[in-house]
Amino acid sequence: MSLLLENCTVVDGRIQPVEDAAVWVIGERIAAVGPRERVLAEIDGDPARIDLGGAWLTPGLANMHTHLSLTLPGAAGDRLKQMGPHELALYMADGARRTLHCGVTTVRCVAEKDHADFALRRSIEAGRAPGPRIFTAGRALVCTGGHGHEGSDTLECDGADGFRRGVREQVKAGADLIKVMISGGIAGKHESIDTRQLHPDELAAVLKTAHDWGRRVTAHAGPAPVITEAVELGLDCVEHGYELTAELAALMAERGTALVPTLLVTRCKAFFDELGVPEWMQQRSLGAGDRHLESFAMAVAAGVEVLLGSDMPPFWQFEGTSATVRELEHMSAVIGPQRALYAGTLGPVRWLRAEQDLGTVEPGKYADLIAMDEDPMAHTSAFRGVRWVMKGGAVVRDDRVGVRP
Repeated sequence: MSLLLENCTVVDGRIQPVEDAAVWVIGERIAAVGPRERVLAEIDGDPARIDLGGAWLTPGLANMHTHLSLTLPGAAGDRLKQMGPHELALYMADGARRTLHCGVTTVRCVAEKDHADFALRRSIEAGRAPGPRIFTAGRALVCTGGHGHEGSDTLECDGADGFRRGVREQVKAGADLIKVMISGGIAGKHESIDTRQLHPDELAAVLKTAHDWGRRVTAHAGPAPVITEAVELGLDCVEHGYELTAELAALMAERGTALVPTLLVTRCKAFFDELGVPEWMQQRSLGAGDRHLESFAMAVAAGVEVLLGSDMPPFWQFEGTSATVRELEHMSAVIGPQRALYAGTLGPVRWLRAEQDLGTVEPGKYADLIAMDEDPMAHTSAFRGVRWVMKGGAVVRDDRVGVRP
């Protein structure tokens, strides 16, 4: 199918915005993009036309820290734990649909229950369920009793051989990357954020085995000494990074270790209240907020690659918008809207090694696009107004005509 998207301004952060632009889409991919008259001159045939009503058109957002089966301590988490495998699959499929409709066309899942993420990915790719493109770590690797050990979204391992086996099991299942928990966190009552949870030989085994299989590794991590050790061993990405130092941030920048800060997790009391999260976890989370933001600012100042990731479900309505957009707004307050656009689109895609297909609005890429009525290069809150979503050349949301196929 051939489509012409017109009456829009194309923005993807690489070049100056293209006003009075058009995008020609053939099948799943972009065939041409640029000033409208130039694109019209390239078109063969008579494509169907979609008037975007003067919208700004950007690549779809990419959320690098998602859990479609997230289970936190509290009443809502207890209900999720009681779900059987069939109900869980439907719950996750609903979350995937809602994620896509809010403008997130790519997600990186970093611990999902029972390998249901692989079944969901297959269903989405086969067209049986709507949802974003899924890159997933499968089950996160933890030491016995480590962070998140209570759920089926983690795999307990011990010793270098145990962690090597854990990596290989995720690769065998179809993992695109590996997630490992190297410190304590907010949601573990029996631990603290700075609890060290892997020995150096165990961490080295994870990194060497994953890299041998061509998989990057991201680590749940809070304290600077633990993260420093991991970065020196070759860690590719840090999740959260609650307690970075200037020295560590400089090392991360030097080694090319990215940071997904998940700023929302230490500033989301309303979300915790909605889920019935207990007071001990709320105090630990919210009490870490100032230091968390200070760590993020250190990373930015040092030149660390910072990438969008909400930890909260990407679609969750929070403070007037989706969790994804609210996270990007927090990041933008430090890095500015232009870098925030990169951190939510091309930056994540490059970490996923998918830039040949995703992340920009240019010929040959998948037509994963979103439209809004304000300029995201001027202010990141423009993403609150996403009203039109396309994935792979198919319109999945159009608020003007009520299109949600």
